[in-house]
Amino acid sequence: MNLEKVIFGFFIVFAATLNFGFFIGDIDNPVHHDIYELFAAIVVNLIATVLKFGDRTQIGAVHLATSLVADLQLLAAAMVWGYTIHVAGTGLTAGAMSSIVSLSGGALFANVISVVILMAETIMQRR
Repeated sequence: MNLEKVIFGFFIVFAATLNFGFFIGDIDNPVHHDIYELFAAIVVNLIATVLKFGDRTQIGAVHLATSLVADLQLLAAAMVWGYTIHVAGTGLTAGAMSSIVSLSGGALFANVISVVILMAETIMQRR
């Protein structure tokens, strides 16, 4: 068993599950979406992105692209959250929460694509 591949797969799947955990719930209800879970999803997605930099294959490039998309959308969600609370001063309205969760949904879709690519890559690999 290759420890490097285990760690790589772990972070890809962990990023997807954390993002799913944040995404699930009523789209406009702030009680269903914890800021610390969003923070954890961002951190794990960034770690997964760093792990994808070493692969020089075409599949590796697609892995990196999906990870960058997820990072961008999760960071945008965090910026919307911060803006609505600290700059606009309106608090987490239903509209703002819907935007945050929608951005995390886009990141979740990118994470799912990354997991599917990982599974396809694993199935295609020969011993």
